[in-house]
Amino acid sequence: MKRLLALSFARRLFKPRTIQQHKHSQESKESMEQSPIVSVNDNFDSKESKESMEKSPMVTANNNFDSQGSKESGKETGSYAACNIILNHEFSDGLHSWHSNCCDAFVAPAGSGYHKGLAAENSCCYAVVTNRKECWQGLEQDITSKLSVGCTYTVSACVGASGTFQGSVEVLATLKLVSQNAETRYLFVSKKSASNECWEILEGSFSLSTMPDQVIFYLEGPPAGTDLLIKSVVISCPSSTACDSSGTSSVSTDDDNIIVNPQFDDGLNSWSGRGCKVALHDSMADGKITPLSGKSFASATERTQSWNGIQQDVTGRVKRKVAYDVTAVVRIYGNNVTSADLRSTLYVKAADNRERYIGIASVKATDKDWVTLQGKFLLNDSPSQVVVFLEGPPPGTDILINNLVIKHAAKAPPSTPPVIEDAGFGVNIITNTSLNDGTNGWFPLGNCTMSVQTGSPHIMPPMARDSLGAHEPLSGCYILVTGRTQNWMGPAQMISDKVKLYLTYQVSAWVKIGQSSGPQNVNVALGVDSQWVNGGQVEISDDRWHEIGGSFRIEKQATKVMVYIQGPAAGVDLMVAGLQIFPVDRRARFRHLKRQTAKIRKRDVMLKFSGSDSGSLVGTFVRVRQLENSFPFGAAISRTNMDNEDFNAFFVKNFNWSVFGNELKWYWTEAQKGNLNYKDADELLDFCTKNNIQVRGHCIFWEVIGTVQAWVQSLNKNDLMTAVQNRVTDLLTRYKGKFPHYDVNNEMMHGSFYQDRLGKDIRVNMFKTAHQLDPSPILFVNDYHVEDGCDTRSSPEKYIEHILDLQEHGAPIGGIGIQGHIDSPVGSIVCSALDKLGILGLPIWFTEVDVSSDNEYVRADDLEVMLREAYAHPAIEGIVLWGFWELFMSRTNAHLVNAEGDINEAGKRYLALKREWLSHSHGHIDEQGKFSFSGFHGSYEVEVITVSKKITKKFVVDKGDNALVISVDI
Repeated sequence: MKRLLALSFARRLFKPRTIQQHKHSQESKESMEQSPIVSVNDNFDSKESKESMEKSPMVTANNNFDSQGSKESGKETGSYAACNIILNHEFSDGLHSWHSNCCDAFVAPAGSGYHKGLAAENSCCYAVVTNRKECWQGLEQDITSKLSVGCTYTVSACVGASGTFQGSVEVLATLKLVSQNAETRYLFVSKKSASNECWEILEGSFSLSTMPDQVIFYLEGPPAGTDLLIKSVVISCPSSTACDSSGTSSVSTDDDNIIVNPQFDDGLNSWSGRGCKVALHDSMADGKITPLSGKSFASATERTQSWNGIQQDVTGRVKRKVAYDVTAVVRIYGNNVTSADLRSTLYVKAADNRERYIGIASVKATDKDWVTLQGKFLLNDSPSQVVVFLEGPPPGTDILINNLVIKHAAKAPPSTPPVIEDAGFGVNIITNTSLNDGTNGWFPLGNCTMSVQTGSPHIMPPMARDSLGAHEPLSGCYILVTGRTQNWMGPAQMISDKVKLYLTYQVSAWVKIGQSSGPQNVNVALGVDSQWVNGGQVEISDDRWHEIGGSFRIEKQATKVMVYIQGPAAGVDLMVAGLQIFPVDRRARFRHLKRQTAKIRKRDVMLKFSGSDSGSLVGTFVRVRQLENSFPFGAAISRTNMDNEDFNAFFVKNFNWSVFGNELKWYWTEAQKGNLNYKDADELLDFCTKNNIQVRGHCIFWEVIGTVQAWVQSLNKNDLMTAVQNRVTDLLTRYKGKFPHYDVNNEMMHGSFYQDRLGKDIRVNMFKTAHQLDPSPILFVNDYHVEDGCDTRSSPEKYIEHILDLQEHGAPIGGIGIQGHIDSPVGSIVCSALDKLGILGLPIWFTEVDVSSDNEYVRADDLEVMLREAYAHPAIEGIVLWGFWELFMSRTNAHLVNAEGDINEAGKRYLALKREWLSHSHGHIDEQGKFSFSGFHGSYEVEVITVSKKITKKFVVDKGDNALVISVDI
């Protein structure tokens, strides 16, 4: 299945600006991989203290400074709790959805004894905001999406304070209002005096007359050094229907078309030719071509280059960080071309004169009918010039356009979790698998002959056994298919009424072939109406039984679904035994992976307390908080995304590794011979270095011919060898010691440009030369479809053979890269590949993980499969996502964050897993002066509060089989 890519790159002599397709087993990747990127603002570091809460003109607030509800007696008495827009308002889920503002926070459990004065009243947990250096530091939550203009919201918070102060201190409720074209403003909502003695109720209200880009609610106020205590927060809208469960904002959006004269009612006003001429028509071709709508259409004619077309300058009408939908009605004419790819593209010139081209969409246009081209784009910066144009068909072919509309994209309705009744996990949907009833339920696809024979394996194939557990033995019967005159011929079965939408099905079988002249591919395929779906492949070159395993999922209703086994060349007999197709119980697998994860990613830790006061510490409360998991979680980024501060904030907060989508590749750094461009890579590397993020070097070379720039392809053997040497020398010398990893020659299992031109030794020499120039980085092989069973070219067995061959010839390979571009992942299949590759003893990284589904919940499930399998496997040492921001990924429906910054269900799942893999513990020091816990590898902070002082110590839990002992001096 082909997918569109919104692609951004600099225009050079080499211009592969076509819309990218996701690679499948039958085709290699196209020229330009694109990375994704994302951002969310959480922590707002106001470097200076605020004045007395200056009001914004867009907001009004009713402030009850000292309302009558002083002490809380039990739970909140507010009647609006059912409509509360605050998430996790009583901290029952820890600090989920809350963020500390330039200070620290934790949730104290009931009866912890942290706050002696409130111990008698404390019947539940509460948040403690500590290490406050300024009075404005506190606890905050983003409520932007929950607000509606014109509604009055009431605030009720149960608060307290703890410290050495005398009397009382003031706790304030504040709104932070962020607008991209105006100064950030702060709205004072209410305040309340609080003491060490009892909980107080802070109450107030506010309303918004216009909606800023972001609204942050937070509690603040006590002097520096005083801990702020928060037991609950309720913000509700009692008198308006605007307070609904969806929390949808009523912010209006501009629905105007930014294209001037979109249907040519004013002739060619505002339109021009891009390297060609444009003309206006009411008809063409002797009246055979007329407008689909309106009275006129335009043509781009006398085109001498594929990038020539019709254009309009939209500078000043396109806003940054706003997603736009693009719709055009187009066709082609002339030069005996009946169909061609027609693309919409943005030319963008930055304020520093840097130029780039952004692919918006592509459509197969014909000379017979008008077709609709649709796409979407977003600009991260505020460029000095933006031009939209149409391009693509061969020179001499006219581009015709009837209209063009570019509008602010409406937010897609949120996905709903698929409701699947009676999933039947682990139940085979294939009829008569055992063949005890002959070939009943089966039929031969094509003119071939089927018969039932005996002598096949009685055990379930290993990958299926890993999913199903204990299972009845197979019958030992198999289907023999003879008389095959085409490679697609084989046994088939209709399963239309048995396949359920959105369920992930695992495919498993034993297969064998008759006598053949060479290796043969065997494939379990599905015909889903007119679409071919790959259910798994295996290459066979002997007379043994082989396991074939794969998976599939159907997300749109189909009228006909047929499964069939095919592949060997005509005349080769095919044997199939024990075909199983069953829905996978992912939750059961996750339970197993959680246990496995605890074994390999956690370590027992003992804190030993000593010092002059150690004898009085028995029973003292201890809080341990993990600051960061040390496991590498990375994401791909591109230079253009660095202009989006929202993206930057999300990326820096949620990832500790990175990889550049294009900026380090040869076609980017030297698109024209001798003109080196390291500016983009330098800026990205500087950004990552400043934010303590390590970067994989991707890639020195790329073996697939479609990714090799034209000038390189045109070189003779000697000049190509010189160019290769110059490339590796320039790159490795320039960045010596700065990239801890390099993918040396990308996708050698799927391409052979350099090997074909320079001989087999060139691959080994690339590794050797890179190591000589910079011995510090780990040198990786990197390829795709290794982990999913759908591509015989890069099966784990083939990948192992490939790696061993390179090593035997002296290549200093230090790591194995598995890209992870996968559909409908099944844990046991992924794990099987990792187990096989693990025998090489090299670190394995998932280097380019992305999953795709139009349903965010299914996408989240797929992503969770990949992350849990990787994190639970001892051979995996890092995971890098191939992007996360909509419109900046190589696959559609793969993003974690929507174009304008909303985190979708897949993004929420990723963040939830990151939280799950942080260890927090609390308790009391025992009689031996010790406190023990088990924690994930990473950095920690322990805090102990005695009557006289507070002790804080940071430490690191690294890998190790024995318990880690940390001494804490009191």
